[in-house]
Amino acid sequence: METSLRRARLATFVYFALNGFVMGMWIVHIPAVEARTGIGHALLGWLLLLLGGGAFAGMRLAGPLTDRFGARAAVPVSAALCGAALVLPALARDAWTLGAALFVLGFGNGCLDVGMNTHAVRVERGYGRPVMSAFHAVFSIGGVLAALAGALALGRGLGVTAALTATALGALAVAALAAPALLPASSPEPATATPEPETTAGAGRGAAPRIGFLAVLAFMLMLCEGVANDWSALHLRDALGAPAATAALAYGSFATAMTVGRLLTDRLAARIGPAAVLRHGCALAAAGLTLAVAAPGVPLALAGWTLFGAGLAGCVPQLFSAAGHADPDRAGANVSRVAGLGYLGMLAGPAVIGPLADLVSLDLALLLPVLFCAAAALAARTLREAPDPAPVRTPLARGPLPEPGLDRSDG
Repeated sequence: METSLRRARLATFVYFALNGFVMGMWIVHIPAVEARTGIGHALLGWLLLLLGGGAFAGMRLAGPLTDRFGARAAVPVSAALCGAALVLPALARDAWTLGAALFVLGFGNGCLDVGMNTHAVRVERGYGRPVMSAFHAVFSIGGVLAALAGALALGRGLGVTAALTATALGALAVAALAAPALLPASSPEPATATPEPETTAGAGRGAAPRIGFLAVLAFMLMLCEGVANDWSALHLRDALGAPAATAALAYGSFATAMTVGRLLTDRLAARIGPAAVLRHGCALAAAGLTLAVAAPGVPLALAGWTLFGAGLAGCVPQLFSAAGHADPDRAGANVSRVAGLGYLGMLAGPAVIGPLADLVSLDLALLLPVLFCAAAALAARTLREAPDPAPVRTPLARGPLPEPGLDRSDG
């Protein structure tokens, strides 16, 4: 079982990286697709909503299907769909075909997102310690690799159709090769596993209100991530007058801090508990964005965006993990609820900040995510009131896994 669990963890890393790479290749080639279809920025913005709508639909469908058929069946199929759909935007010739292509791509991405996170919860349960944040870090690394590969392809004059087709074929191959290492739907627990008391009976009792609460937190925090993605560079340029090259460092510092933070969060969560990670992380994020908004110059603003990314880094993975552990029999459905509402938050962030910035100023508009981070920091304490079933300990466990949503530091 130790070997199969390690292989399953490696396969989960592969699927997270694959997802990040596929979506990153789409992002890199957006300008080329926009030029080929002859649409403007405004229409592209509306069409991108179809990408989000497809992802939300995929998440809602994939959750129950993953619970029914198992991640070993759902994840490779979702990865294949997501990879194959990457070709469709390159084949689009007008707004209608591009809209349909983006919906299908979003649908595949949503299915894969839920499936791989649900499998990650099973792997985490088997390890008996936090491992979720590292998977999300690898997703970010996949996006970075896509940016580098896309830049190389564009620099060498490779057409958008050739580049996306090659990526799709590679994604199909990787999805198939990694599939056998995933945990089967009814894999037996290791002989040495010793469940904690009361871990089997009534595991899902009272889970629904808690999942709803986790979903609201995910909405707020992923809205904050969306704000950083779309407004960090504009903040430096418009509020502080930074040149475009310097302004781009705002998002770069945020994204780098997010990735590094997620690589470190699992050890921190094992030491102080997921709820403490959520509480302290949100507090740090609120302080960081406040610093960025109040900064009189670029250096302090960059420091603020860096702290914002470092604080947010480990928060959403704790919510996904808590949702998956709340009721093992409905892990996929619960993860889909939290991920789906969180994804809507990421889409809503730019849409909310833009009109708000027109009414007041961008600096004042950015105080909204500060308030969301502060509220999430205060709400993290309430998660301890609904303990989850304790995970199964395996020979790989290095001490007990803190129950998702519990804070061991408070005794």
